[in-house]
Amino acid sequence: MSRNRISFAQSAVDDLLTIRSWYTDQGVPEVGDRLVTEIFERVEALADHGELGRIVPEFGLSNLRELIQPPFRIVYRFEPDPDEGRVRIVRVWRSERLLQLP
Repeated sequence: MSRNRISFAQSAVDDLLTIRSWYTDQGVPEVGDRLVTEIFERVEALADHGELGRIVPEFGLSNLRELIQPPFRIVYRFEPDPDEGRVRIVRVWRSERLLQLP
């Protein structure tokens, strides 16, 4: 079984930096660090199981999926391939937010 290559869009990187920054501003930087670490750990499962997440309900596209890592939604694009699939993390948002793409 081949592994999927995981990458992060700049929008997802910015989301992670914003999460850490918000918790730092609240005086609990360790919470932000813990949450970001948990997000990375959750994403690692996609290397072996790209279809692990559910289809994003707002769009209904089979290649646009999400993992729920409370209190966040990890939204990613999955492109399966027998040799090397690709997973691209596109957003990491609070789970109560509806997804809107430009």
